[in-house]
Amino acid sequence: MSEKILIIGSCGQIGTELTIKLRELYGNDNVVAADINSGSNELMYSGPFEILDATKKDDVKKIIKKYKITDVYLMAAMLSAVGEKFPEKAWNLNMNSLLIILDLAKDGLIKKVFWPSSMAAFGPTSPKVDTPQMTIMEPSTVYGISKLAGERWCEYYYQKFGVDVRSIRYPGIISWKTKPGGGTTDYAIDIFYKAVSHEDYSCFLSEDTRLPMMYMDDAIKATVDIMQADSSKIKVRSSYNLSAIDFTPAEVYQEIKNHYPDFKVTYSPDFRQVIADSWPQRIDDSVARKDWGWNHSFDLEKMTSDMIKNLSN
Repeated sequence: MSEKILIIGSCGQIGTELTIKLRELYGNDNVVAADINSGSNELMYSGPFEILDATKKDDVKKIIKKYKITDVYLMAAMLSAVGEKFPEKAWNLNMNSLLIILDLAKDGLIKKVFWPSSMAAFGPTSPKVDTPQMTIMEPSTVYGISKLAGERWCEYYYQKFGVDVRSIRYPGIISWKTKPGGGTTDYAIDIFYKAVSHEDYSCFLSEDTRLPMMYMDDAIKATVDIMQADSSKIKVRSSYNLSAIDFTPAEVYQEIKNHYPDFKVTYSPDFRQVIADSWPQRIDDSVARKDWGWNHSFDLEKMTSDMIKNLSN
């Protein structure tokens, strides 16, 4: 039986590009995009699209039955910086949407679930450098708390009910296709937009704030790879550490200056600095590399060139 895929939160930063990629792989008609708002024309008109509130179980169930869905990618979430402004809303969306999908999988309506966790699930007490797969996790943001709780639910539903749920802890994701969506790592997208527009950039993090990052192409590859892997290879059912590169605002600035020598950046850390300081600087993802063969393609130099080339066009 071929996959029939539903992507909930398909208009978000990762969801948009994931939808396009999965339609390439599985055929337009086999990949249903759903979100609470409409998205880009490419997304809306390349295959089936449904307006959907991820926290309404009956509506979610109706779409799963309508399209005979086998695999669900639950990408709907309120991100770190926005979540701190609306904590109850963030918790409601991030938690209830997951429990709805896990329940529907437990009841046999879905075969396979992908749910993204985040490096935000770590906290100030987690080791900052080479943060291991298994370690202290005491997140200090609503987003991080919801991700850690979600990881425990994923593990629980796998152990208790055999739900085939797969997850990765995304680092900061950088893309030229979708504008920033309210995350703490979004400076690393904004800075490129400003450089290409020949404007100065004021960075909301300090110049030496090191964070784990990943180019969108690698994030999509990881998501597809873990879902295509044989179930026996998925040893971690909470969420896998995932990493590619790490850098500071100063380092990405220097890389951009190779393309735009006159580009200027100033630093005015705001409330997001406290969030960034609570996160890892570099993540050990050796378990994902060993279990299901994860490997990244983009380093800082290659990513910078690709971002500038695409944004310039």
